[in-house]
Amino acid sequence: MFSELNIEDALKLNWPIIDVRSPDEYTKGHIPKAINIALFTNEERAHIGTIYKQKSKEEAIEMGYYYTEPKLEEYLIEALNSAPTKEIILHCWRGGMRSRAFAKHLTNNGFIVKVIIGGYKAYRKYILENLEKKIKLIVLGGYTGSGKTHILRELKKIGKQVIDLEALAVHKGSAFGGIGQAKQPSVEQFENNLYHELGKQNKTEPIWIEDESHSIGKVKIPIQFFKQMRNAKLYFIDIPKNKRALHLVTEYAGCNSKQLAESILHIKKRLGGLKVKNSIVYLEEENYYEVAKIVLDYYDKSYLRGMNNRDLSKVVNIPLPSTDHYKNALEIEKQIIK
Repeated sequence: MFSELNIEDALKLNWPIIDVRSPDEYTKGHIPKAINIALFTNEERAHIGTIYKQKSKEEAIEMGYYYTEPKLEEYLIEALNSAPTKEIILHCWRGGMRSRAFAKHLTNNGFIVKVIIGGYKAYRKYILENLEKKIKLIVLGGYTGSGKTHILRELKKIGKQVIDLEALAVHKGSAFGGIGQAKQPSVEQFENNLYHELGKQNKTEPIWIEDESHSIGKVKIPIQFFKQMRNAKLYFIDIPKNKRALHLVTEYAGCNSKQLAESILHIKKRLGGLKVKNSIVYLEEENYYEVAKIVLDYYDKSYLRGMNNRDLSKVVNIPLPSTDHYKNALEIEKQIIK
């Protein structure tokens, strides 16, 4: 017979986690590294739900068996591929019928199975509570084009703890941030991924993170975590605008010109008609440096407005001459040590 365990113990146990919910449920949000073996397709789940509402629970259960019985052997093959040692953790939405029925099927076929109490719902409650806990953050700020993400990567190479929020969000955090990126995760999945990354860190030591607004593209940083970022000391790197413009050219010059133009138009109300017109002309001429300078005028002002909402006593200004990411990482580290 299968046994049960709570979500905290499940995350500590190094067994494969199987999520038996439908593909749509899994896509909206899942435990990182969990494997989806969907007992029902999206359409089957919807049909069962309709029967439950319009007829009865018993008829819905009967329809569930109708859908799953022809696929029982297929489920076993998928489970064995996912857990060759036959040790497996299961969950559905609330630890109900789907996970228990599948657990029974697997135990009858030689698997050692543990079912998460409360299912995915318990996981979400657990991680959201933990994302509110206080941790030591070092926030790296600076105007657009300063290469903050690259600096964080250099700091990680020399042994610092780093969480790359933009990588987790699959977005670079501006109107241009989605260019060349894959589809963003849901807000829910972003939160799951953030908690997963935090779980890899030593909480007694500082964690480096980039200064971000509450929204990164379409995802949002959990509000309590965001408040911690805002209250942490900010190390602001101040690099000349011409150097930052050149850095943006290297970042975006090879991108699709149509996408660049669409991104410029996305901020046209804030950029102003003449600057938008000039930017498009420069873009057509492939004069990316001039485009970058115009865009930086807007983003620098925007960042300054955000800075005014901070406690300036917690801001450390670090003037830097270039966007040499490695040298900048070493200089910033010196400032931390002081």
